Amino acid sequence: MILYVNGDSHTAGAEAVNAHAFAEDDSALFYLGRAPHPENLKVSWGKTLSLALRAGFRCDAESASSNARILRTTREWLNTGGADHPDQLVVIQWSTWEREEWLHNGTYYQVGSSGIDHVPQDLQEKYRNYVIGTDWQFKTEQAHKEIWQFHNELKDQNIKHIFFNGNNDFSAITDQKDWGVNYIDPYNPTQTYDAVIRSKGIDTVMPNSWHFGRDGHSSFARFILNYIISNKFV
Repeated sequence: MILYVNGDSHTAGAEAVNAHAFAEDDSALFYLGRAPHPENLKVSWGKTLSLALRAGFRCDAESASSNARILRTTREWLNTGGADHPDQLVVIQWSTWEREEWLHNGTYYQVGSSGIDHVPQDLQEKYRNYVIGTDWQFKTEQAHKEIWQFHNELKDQNIKHIFFNGNNDFSAITDQKDWGVNYIDPYNPTQTYDAVIRSKGIDTVMPNSWHFGRDGHSSFARFILNYIISNKFV
């Protein structure tokens, strides 16, 4: 069995055992670019889950990732042979709804509404307008529609999959869908990755961080494992 996971910093294991979000933040690993730092990935919920399932492991998560990037890279994995694997489980953690991916001069840039993203000079005006003009309800509805479409793509290919929310949820959506067991309570704010871990009394690595340490990742891996077993994904 292969466990395929994708998401943002929560799935990349950012800050789990060291302060790095990207491998390139570590001077010894600059050549790995924006990939997860190997020490953090080793204790991430995805890697921990793969060990519990005795499964092979593939992680395409990247800190600060947009959902557009998550969709693109997951489709790339599936379209280049991943979908042909006889036994695989795709588990996706969705990022915040407002983030976008911009392709510029052959490079993909991940941007969010924080206003602190680094973009080339000729994208800075576009970025300022994006930050000022973010419409959260529109971005929430857009994400809901795109994820529903992707869910149906995977169903049509008979690919086992589980989705869950990272920090945002779909409680603002009125046109709620029946996702079966493929999405963990998408309309419930208490069932996001962040909320599930905090409900166990586990705090982030620092008060000003959104990231959890090894204990948070272990706790969430147990939560997902119980969900997988309870819903007969394995």
